[in-house]
Amino acid sequence: MTYFVHDRMLELMEAEGMKTLFGIPDPSFIGLFNAAAARGWRVIAPHHEQAGAFMADAHWRMTGIPSVVVGNQGPGVANLAAAAICAAKENVPTIFIAGQRERVFDQKVRKGQFQYTRQPKYFEEAMKYVGIIEFAEQVDEIFHEAFRRALSGTPGPVYIEYPMNVLESQLKQTPVKRPEQYRLVRQGADAQRIEEALELVKHAQSPILLVGQGVLVSRAHEAVAELAKAIGCPVITTPGAGAVLPGLDSQCFPYPTPSGTAAVAAADLVIAIGTEIGEPVHYGTGRHWEKGQVDRKWIYIERDSLAIGVNRPIDVPLVGDLRDVVPQLTAPIRALNRQPSAKLPELAALAQKVRGVMVSNLPTRSQPIHPGHLVVEATRLLPENTVMVRDGGSFAIFASAYSQLRARDAMWCQNFGHLGTGLPHAIGAQLAVGDSRRVVLMSGDSAFQFHISELETAVRKNLPIVCIVGCDYAWGLEVAVYRNAFGMDSAETEAHWGKQLRLDKIAEGFGAYGEYVDRAEDIAGAVQRALDSNRPAVVQVVIDGAANASEMPGIEEFMSWYGERGY
Repeated sequence: MTYFVHDRMLELMEAEGMKTLFGIPDPSFIGLFNAAAARGWRVIAPHHEQAGAFMADAHWRMTGIPSVVVGNQGPGVANLAAAAICAAKENVPTIFIAGQRERVFDQKVRKGQFQYTRQPKYFEEAMKYVGIIEFAEQVDEIFHEAFRRALSGTPGPVYIEYPMNVLESQLKQTPVKRPEQYRLVRQGADAQRIEEALELVKHAQSPILLVGQGVLVSRAHEAVAELAKAIGCPVITTPGAGAVLPGLDSQCFPYPTPSGTAAVAAADLVIAIGTEIGEPVHYGTGRHWEKGQVDRKWIYIERDSLAIGVNRPIDVPLVGDLRDVVPQLTAPIRALNRQPSAKLPELAALAQKVRGVMVSNLPTRSQPIHPGHLVVEATRLLPENTVMVRDGGSFAIFASAYSQLRARDAMWCQNFGHLGTGLPHAIGAQLAVGDSRRVVLMSGDSAFQFHISELETAVRKNLPIVCIVGCDYAWGLEVAVYRNAFGMDSAETEAHWGKQLRLDKIAEGFGAYGEYVDRAEDIAGAVQRALDSNRPAVVQVVIDGAANASEMPGIEEFMSWYGERGY
């Protein structure tokens, strides 16, 4: 039996639980694709390599298993570059496998080589590891090192180059090592630090959990929820998390909301989990943290020891994988028999009141549709276990603030703010959850058009994603920037496009379900029909461009992410 390098690559990835491959077939990878399909892998060919990488990103977020994307030598690899930078910023351990011409080209003197460039140098800044398979016998050590780097400390992407001179090389098949044989797979905190953390919890009168995106991508929802129950404290979710832990609807509060900031001000102890404690939460030192008990203590659960004390001082660092550390902390805290905070009902009532006031203050006119009203109508009847994906500028802010579904999983490109991730994210998420859950994308029209061709991918793979697109025919957030800078009479150069755009018709052209809505009373019915179609669907909703540019909820909070200068 012949056993090629690509067969070994698949076995090495299977050892890490991987069975989904993203990429466009070409001479470097046709053998890999056929072998993967024969082994029961799902092989997903996007229409752009960058979109494939974003699909891999979402698949990781929903499974906690790294994903792989491949790119053809030269232009295919170049198309992956932006996604590689995004993966680095979003801490996503995508395995980027790059095709390349034979290694002999590295030393050729002649000019004008077709589809050849020295690719690794363009990726080195973004990657945690760059490896080149120069000889077939290196494949194991290169893949092991790639996984070791990608999944140790703060997760991040890695690059493996696969030159054509090893495509036909054959190997002797040997047993594949298990992950625990070549990398650290369990990482608990040391016992002394757990005791120190326990002492802080014992004496805390008003503790809070600060929960970031890392909790969601680690699939540690239940474990962190159990910790929150044991402490009986408010859970403050960062903008990157944007979801509710299971069973804790009345205990979870977004950071930049009245309930969230009230809990922050009252806190005498913060347990930060799965967050970089970065600019969107003001490094845990500025803005909302300057109010109330400013001498509060901090416990930080973090995999990367080099992150401790960088953004703010930490009293007790618990260095380790949160999936291991959280249960370590929960067990002794549960034995303390702490009572739920008396402030929780007050905070929950405040949150409910604020949400009610926000909705009641929205214009409910039929036309033009207010973007906030669109979000309310589109989300109020969604299934409880829907995965929410957001993309865009202004409209994404509305989608976050006015969603009537308090989702258990929500994703957007929070660390990098990269537009165009939404549709590929929705596809990757639907691949991850299968038929068990629906995936709904709330996107602005500018962001949606980046990778609109991937609707065909969703149709081809029978993925019933529902895309609700708020259409103002503009770069909405940039319209706001123009007006803030130059006044309402600004030329707003190239911030608008033609109102002939019909995303519903484009969707139908790809074989998806499409609806066009320009009256508020038709929104809910259109979304329900899209769900009932059980096909990929696009609901284009024309929104009030003026409101989208000038009435963004929490815009001052958003601008504060950019420091003193603002956006």
